Amino acid sequence: MLSTVTIQTPPGDALVNITDQVRDAVRASGVRSGLCAVIVPHTTAAVTINSSLDPTTPDDIIDDLRRLVPTRVDFKHQYDTPADAAGHIKAAIVGHSITLAVENGDLLLGGSQSILFYEFDGPRQRHVQMKVIAG
Repeated sequence: MLSTVTIQTPPGDALVNITDQVRDAVRASGVRSGLCAVIVPHTTAAVTINSSLDPTTPDDIIDDLRRLVPTRVDFKHQYDTPADAAGHIKAAIVGHSITLAVENGDLLLGGSQSILFYEFDGPRQRHVQMKVIAG
């Protein structure tokens, strides 16, 4: 079963916790044991697993990704804007998909783990696709 969630992101870089939406997709699929692939079909956005217990964790992650890949005007690819070019690189570093185990109809995540959608060039309307596979 393929599910899609739409997210409206704020300006600039942002992290959005999408754990509940992914869990809803798993429950709606009826799969009790298997895998859930979470895919971001955008070139300036990404997805990962990290902690959301401390509300400032996303700030630290965003700050350091900005430090590693600052927006500059000397990028070779300038089709859109320098921020867009930086977003491409950040998304390539973080990654466009994750795969999670499903057991007893729920995601196998640690107690502090959450699924985080990264926006690197907002504001945008984004989509996240989830494919739940019985196994």
